[in-house]
Amino acid sequence: MAPRDRRSGILLHPTSLPGPHGLGDLGAGAHRFAAWLAEARQRLWQVLPLGPTGFGDSPYQALSSRAGNPLLVSLETLRNEGWLEDGELAGAPAGPPDRAAYEAAGPWKRERLGRAAAAFSARAGAEARAELEAFRAREADWLEDWALFAVLKDAHEGRPWTRWAEPLARREPRALDAARARYATAIFAEVFSQWCFARQWEALRARCRALGIALLGDLPIYVAHDSVEVWSRPELFRLDARGEPTVVAGVPPDYFSATGQLWGNPLPDWEAVARDGFRSWMEHIRGTLARVDRIRLDHFRGFEAYWEIPAGAATAEEGRWVPGPGARLFEALERALGPLPFVAENLGVITPEVEALRHRFRLPGMAVLQFAFGNDPQAPTFLPHNYERDTVAYTGTHDNDTVMGWWEGGAGDSVRTAEDVAREKARARAYLGTDGRDMSWVMIRAVLSSVADTAIVPMQDVLGLGSAARMNTPATLDGNWRWRVREEALTAQVAARLAEAAELYGRA
Repeated sequence: MAPRDRRSGILLHPTSLPGPHGLGDLGAGAHRFAAWLAEARQRLWQVLPLGPTGFGDSPYQALSSRAGNPLLVSLETLRNEGWLEDGELAGAPAGPPDRAAYEAAGPWKRERLGRAAAAFSARAGAEARAELEAFRAREADWLEDWALFAVLKDAHEGRPWTRWAEPLARREPRALDAARARYATAIFAEVFSQWCFARQWEALRARCRALGIALLGDLPIYVAHDSVEVWSRPELFRLDARGEPTVVAGVPPDYFSATGQLWGNPLPDWEAVARDGFRSWMEHIRGTLARVDRIRLDHFRGFEAYWEIPAGAATAEEGRWVPGPGARLFEALERALGPLPFVAENLGVITPEVEALRHRFRLPGMAVLQFAFGNDPQAPTFLPHNYERDTVAYTGTHDNDTVMGWWEGGAGDSVRTAEDVAREKARARAYLGTDGRDMSWVMIRAVLSSVADTAIVPMQDVLGLGSAARMNTPATLDGNWRWRVREEALTAQVAARLAEAAELYGRA
């Protein structure tokens, strides 16, 4: 029997990298982290969705599923290329080095990107101009709509597209043509920013390839209502005559929230999507695969059946289960792509039908060790002795508390009681054979030593950080997506400890 390909990796979104301008970017800090991963003998780097974010800064509420987040563009790289001067990088927003400063850094960085675009327009040579124009032509199917949408959103002071001037909200051709002429300079700046993102991301991806590190990306099942996709293709979503959702997405009461999670994304009109040959989905996936090697499909269970909540509901408790596109979607994707390069995020209310869909298309699922010791019916499948080999095992995900935060904390706003939490921790002690000291590394070793082909650990758990380092608390809006790793935390000693574990358990 051929040996299995066992690997391990780290979950860290680029905004969480160290960097000089308020949040992590794709510049020198990202390349140093890739080198640190290689030193730690890790073979995977998992990131969250890479699109431009809106209100709340959530990567899962992106303004576009195809565009890159311009805040990830490295201004230092643009300076090195001659599009910014040293003095233009002075006065960057200050803030704690372990927290992303979106409110201050966002406008500051966008203004510098505009300056760089103007410098490019004034001074670029023929070769650079030809490269940008080739990018613009190659990506025109999404890029032109995105650039116009972004500019119009700024022109309307950030308001959602349903509150724009009606001819623009309804995409009347004459109004769009007039806007393209009026805002041509700003539209070019958006195109320039996307070109910079694409070049910097490809340079980082090439660096990772050279180091033997694969990239695992993330594709949300839903797009934000205030997104270019909904504005440009409203017929594919369940909207009323004003463009507002009639029903929205979420999940019922769960581990994270006793009232469920009310995400608010508009739900697709899956029959309309199917009549279109699932073309929009193929575009999303091809665009994502141009950036990463494999894709985590967020909320996989929603493809089999999704939780439909009436628009205007106070909580997600008012929802109901509705059949999703199921095998029809994956058959179309398989015809177009061949073997599907997906990891199914099969967490939540998982039924035999959900697992049958996953197995039919040979998609590895996920196992989260933090969920293994509770009362949920799925919990036993998260115990390492029950793992299938074709599994991606985690200590926790971006939605979980850190291991130390979970171990030291209580029930929070979830369906668990204090007694449930006490039993959960007692089971964890017994199963893991520990007194609770250095718990994050106890759990890291449990997933790395398991039979799961792939093991991924959030960077916060590698560093043994508490709840203050949590990336996201589901069903809440404030303070999420902000954690950053400090440069001085990425030491040779931590890399050596990870490397030793990867080698010991055959994942190096």
